[in-house]
Amino acid sequence: MNVQLVGRQDLTLAAPASRGTILEVEDLHIAFPSRLGPREVVRGISFQIGAGEILAIVGESGSGKSVTARALVGLAGPGSQVHAKALRLADHDGEPRSLTGLSERQWSRIRGRKIGFVLQDALVSLDPLRTIGREVGEPLLTHGLLPRNEIGKEIETLLARVGIPDPAVRAAQYPHELSGGLRQRALIASALAARPRLLIADEPTTALDVTVQQQILGVFQALAKAGHGILLITHDLAVAAQLADRIAVMQNGELVETGPARAVLRDPRHEYTQRLLSAVPSAATRGRWLSTQGTRPAKPPQPERVEPILALRDIAVRFTRPDRSVTHAANGVSLHVHPGATLGIVGESGSGKTTIGKVALALRKPDAGEVLFRGHAWSQLSERQRRPLRRHIQTIVQDPLNSFDPRYTVERIIEQPLLLHTDLAKAERSARAQELIQLVNLPPDVLDRRPTALSGGQRQRVSIAQALASEPDLLICDEPVSALDVTTQAQVLDLLIALQHRLGLAMLFISHDLGVIRHMSDRIAVMKDGVIVETGPADDVFDAPKHDYTRRLLAAVPRL
Repeated sequence: MNVQLVGRQDLTLAAPASRGTILEVEDLHIAFPSRLGPREVVRGISFQIGAGEILAIVGESGSGKSVTARALVGLAGPGSQVHAKALRLADHDGEPRSLTGLSERQWSRIRGRKIGFVLQDALVSLDPLRTIGREVGEPLLTHGLLPRNEIGKEIETLLARVGIPDPAVRAAQYPHELSGGLRQRALIASALAARPRLLIADEPTTALDVTVQQQILGVFQALAKAGHGILLITHDLAVAAQLADRIAVMQNGELVETGPARAVLRDPRHEYTQRLLSAVPSAATRGRWLSTQGTRPAKPPQPERVEPILALRDIAVRFTRPDRSVTHAANGVSLHVHPGATLGIVGESGSGKTTIGKVALALRKPDAGEVLFRGHAWSQLSERQRRPLRRHIQTIVQDPLNSFDPRYTVERIIEQPLLLHTDLAKAERSARAQELIQLVNLPPDVLDRRPTALSGGQRQRVSIAQALASEPDLLICDEPVSALDVTTQAQVLDLLIALQHRLGLAMLFISHDLGVIRHMSDRIAVMKDGVIVETGPADDVFDAPKHDYTRRLLAAVPRL
């Protein structure tokens, strides 16, 4: 039987579904057309998922993980060539059905009802013109699972189950009104709505803070216990360690290692798997380069009593909800960042982290308090007065695809700060773009492509290259590595630290990943409900947290 969702807080599970294999994949090949002929991105992979089993596929961006997941729901992409010796899905009665050679109409009956799919990029995946409630309720209507008059209550049940507060209010909101974490949870609720037997989750916890992540992982574990199969695509090895029964490691379109999760993570056989594990940031990696495992030099000493490059003083930001109630995204927030130092901000989704980043960038005017940047009353200046200073403060955004003009090539995207803030000639701008794209470990041919032709990890690296173009003094990093696999993440974090050492770069680093925050930060501020509840040196906050909320955050962190 399937999961039955009853009540707003309880997930009541019926007896386990019939045991056996739910999904069988044998010798799967996926290719795309190119000027030189078909380009194979997945080469002969095979795996099975049994009832009640969770299989995690891990690997770098571009390894073929996501396109494999998409091929299993008939969404590999335009012009894709998908071939397999066997591709079978057990129906609700346990009888295997072939997934090869299906028409789009046949796929539409399978998606949502028999296979639930949680996409990686929540903002792009949700329709900006539809409310969250309509989005979550669509599978129920499409497959005729409930009468219309019962759908509203079921939507609220689903939203509550995945940890969305005030589900009735959130159901009436649009995607742009929700934080990244709330949008991701809405996607998961939509995928669970029709109670599919197989759930494919492509980076389902990437945008989630650790406490909500634990709720979502608990939902997946409950579904597996009820006999559902789950294919988890993730670059977070700690999440795979906590959730998966088996792990498959993918590199360059091939599976290089598979086995029980504990065996793969404790005693990895393949050199690539070993490299993935060594790149995970943690307390043990502080003071070391992640990508090479060598000891990195100490930061250059800073002058005593140096003035902060950025100071926020008693900042308050208020928002009005659809029901006209007022919420404080920030309330009395004070913090500062010194030249050459990194301040990390952590907290749950909706705690106010991103709002503070927007206030620091002068993209949101505070309702109270002031911001000083390089001694200037930053929040009080007009945009015309800020313009000469803009090149000195740049941002690495959480959702790069939404910030890029889809008509622009990568080269033009990277050149935008140079056009705004320098008088470089075209040839000089082009040379600088090539230099920056190499810094973030992307091949030169990426410069001619557009954002929609890149993977999530590649787009994030382009965002970093664009931020570095004008050689800023301060970087506001809002989840800058949340979309990256661990090896690429290691390279990017090493790059940011190397630039900080060389240029005296200051960083305000916003992240829900506590391992990344500890690895990167000199000091940490912990936010909850728009208020800073604890601040101090990174090791002090992690090793001896003083606030109950900080202790709860640390206790929720998944570990290898």
